Amino acid sequence: MKNIVIRFGIYGFILALVVFLMALYFGQELDFSTQELIGYFTMIASLSFVFFGIKHYRDTIGNGRIGIRRAVLTGLLISALTGLGIALADFIYLTWINPDFFEEYTSIMRSEGYKGEIPDYGNGFMALVMFVTLMMIGLPVSLISAFILAKKNK
Repeated sequence: MKNIVIRFGIYGFILALVVFLMALYFGQELDFSTQELIGYFTMIASLSFVFFGIKHYRDTIGNGRIGIRRAVLTGLLISALTGLGIALADFIYLTWINPDFFEEYTSIMRSEGYKGEIPDYGNGFMALVMFVTLMMIGLPVSLISAFILAKKNK
């Protein structure tokens, strides 16, 4: 299982890192709602490797069978590696590509009439938030993939 998790997790990591950075860099002129949609699309696309990793495990190591528990665990581990890609991309973006992001975001929110406080938690915290967000999406993806692909030993 370890090799499959690492292999498919690296695929998800690379896709998440590259596509998310490209979307953040080239989409800087887009409004925040569009950027958010592109971000979620990137997360879901990179999590497609969860399905393929579970399927590969079932077909190669499991001899055509995999239980729900092992499938979900495999999916969550692949999601975690993919989440590191998203978190790293977010950290790189906020640190080097657009270090003024929070000021720009605050300015836009103020111009739209928002009166509340908009905290700047820092780049590390935001990277953690992105990782947790991806894991929250990765859980249902892992569960759905597990139920689709699970075949019990009889």
